[in-house]
Amino acid sequence: MKVGILGAGMMVNMLMETIDQLNFSYTAVLGRRESEEKARKLCRDHGLDACFFDYEELLESDVDTIYVALPNHLHSGFAKKALLYGKHVIVEKPATANAAQLKELMEIAKEQKRMLFEAMNIHYLPAYLSLKEALLQVGRPKIVSLNYSQYSSRYDSFRDGQILAAFDPMKAGGAVMDLNVYNVHAVVGLFGRPKRVSYMANVERGIDTSGVLVLDYGDFKVPSIGAKDCKAPVRCTIQGEEGCFVISGPMNQMEGYERILNDGRTVGYQVDKPKNRLYYEFMEFQRMIEEKDWEKEAAMLETSLIVAEILEEARRQNGIFTDFR
Repeated sequence: MKVGILGAGMMVNMLMETIDQLNFSYTAVLGRRESEEKARKLCRDHGLDACFFDYEELLESDVDTIYVALPNHLHSGFAKKALLYGKHVIVEKPATANAAQLKELMEIAKEQKRMLFEAMNIHYLPAYLSLKEALLQVGRPKIVSLNYSQYSSRYDSFRDGQILAAFDPMKAGGAVMDLNVYNVHAVVGLFGRPKRVSYMANVERGIDTSGVLVLDYGDFKVPSIGAKDCKAPVRCTIQGEEGCFVISGPMNQMEGYERILNDGRTVGYQVDKPKNRLYYEFMEFQRMIEEKDWEKEAAMLETSLIVAEILEEARRQNGIFTDFR
């Protein structure tokens, strides 16, 4: 792939840690004029091929794929423009600020015969794929309990009256969009669309700083915690009639799991020498583009759309702004 990267935040820095292993034939970054040196330093430090400061100039270059790693509320606009220029698009989670925006991008991608991906690494992690195959080993699911609680330094600013993007309802911020989105993707990837959604959120100044999202699958329930205003040791469990799976840490960072049966037998699964967690998804994105695997792309987009609808419904139930155009 010839990739144009938008953004210079945490996810881009993480991608840089594995950039040499991804076999990109060309890599460019889009910087802002007001922080030009930061963009040029990123290029120098990681041997990138080019640095642009005008989005249209980047789109008019011979890059074939745009990676949108900007704040949530900017995903849709930048992705849409890239698709209309005939580029494939990889957009960071959450793909868009609401489901309507994602549907529009999907329609444009189809019209342009270009691929669209949400960069949700969970679906490509070896440990997650192994767990997916092993689900029936603990019998029918009854309770699936997920937690991603991570105290945000931006919450201190929020309490002091400074509203940054992570806690701005007009910029698609909040706990469900930032952290619980991982839990929702993990569950939808394993079990599909739930029958009902209920979000009990702690709302401050119009935004959810933490909350418990319950996905009801009829014969089993999924309480899912996402918190940016408090923290606790993170552990996720899948409880079935014959045993349970235990995942230490959040789902997007899983490198293994433990299976504990009701009779006490325990079996562990651990990935040997795991790679950077973004490596797996970007390698699969490249494969899908090169092999024109439209079927797999469509399946992943369907998962992303289900998640987008769940997140929008959760916020709607709590009076959080969702009417992004």
